[in-house]
Amino acid sequence: MECYLCKKNVKEIDFKETQLFKTYISGMGKIRPKSKTGLCSTHQRRIAKAVKRARHLGLLSASAK
Repeated sequence: MECYLCKKNVKEIDFKETQLFKTYISGMGKIRPKSKTGLCSTHQRRIAKAVKRARHLGLLSASAK
């Protein structure tokens, strides 16, 4: 199974695109694991880094890490 972001040919993930993160964050605000998201390792790491960066800047809720 190919990664969704690889199919869409996404090279960069911007931390300001909070709508993109909704599918990769659980209801409690935790980052979902790679087995649940279906992303490749590279995109999973980039999503995690972008989510953490958005939380730090206050774009996402940081209540449940």
